[in-house]
Amino acid sequence: MSDVRAARPSDHRAVVERVQTWWTDRSPEQARELSLLVPKLFLQFFSRTSLVREDGTGISAFLIGFHSPDDEREAYIHFVGVDPRLRGAGVGRELYTAFFERAAAAGRTEVRAITSPTNTGSIAFHRAMGFVPEAGDRELDGLPVHTDYDGPGHDRVCFHRRLSPTPAA
Repeated sequence: MSDVRAARPSDHRAVVERVQTWWTDRSPEQARELSLLVPKLFLQFFSRTSLVREDGTGISAFLIGFHSPDDEREAYIHFVGVDPRLRGAGVGRELYTAFFERAAAAGRTEVRAITSPTNTGSIAFHRAMGFVPEAGDRELDGLPVHTDYDGPGHDRVCFHRRLSPTPAA
């Protein structure tokens, strides 16, 4: 049995621990560095829009996301993690769907996300979830890339997905 709920600031330590252990394709130092992409401020200020999935083992997946304060139409998915034992079982889809539903209920009509152009699994997942890559300043293997998006040498693929508005009750 699993439960998806809004994140809490108290989830931060567990989320960071999962980032540091679930990304087994990286060295421990690289995994610690990756966990710096999830500072506590995300769970302090965006806990209601971030999601945690729990099961009998504790946190089994999480999604850090927020609604743009600058554009009332947009929401953004910043970071997602799924226990490696559960990958391919629809858990990521479950979190994204819950985020989409909550964003649409809040009047958001578009969701954005980014990933590395070398992260083929993430690219395939985002496309399967209905995201479309945005035009970049160059192409890599037919994929539009934004050069130095997150600083020198940190190219990204930028995605967007339209949401259907939630009918008023």
